[in-house]
Amino acid sequence: MSTEDKYDALFKALGHRVRRQMLDLLKDGPQTTGALCDALPACDRCTVMQHLTVLEKAGLLVVERRGRERWNHLDALPIHDIQQRWIGPYADHAVSMLAQLKRTVEDEPDPVAQPPASYAPAKS
Repeated sequence: MSTEDKYDALFKALGHRVRRQMLDLLKDGPQTTGALCDALPACDRCTVMQHLTVLEKAGLLVVERRGRERWNHLDALPIHDIQQRWIGPYADHAVSMLAQLKRTVEDEPDPVAQPPASYAPAKS
């Protein structure tokens, strides 16, 4: 799978709110599939399994089998890769632009305090 295909799978996985909820549930530690089903009562077990498969294919989930139980572990490294590749650089650029805007605004005189010469009252 190419890097671009991996990013496509990752963004697809993050694009659904139920999958994001699952990741939030796994943030504090691994959970069984049954526990995830209990935490997401709006979804049946089959739907939960389908979402888990998408997360696993995207590399966001590591599955461990313990007897009859399936334990789902969050792998946050792909999310870190997104942060390094896109979010960080774009955020740095946005902060740089805002800092420049702030400097520009602070360097200009206050237009209310000092009206332009064309608005000065005429001398009699």
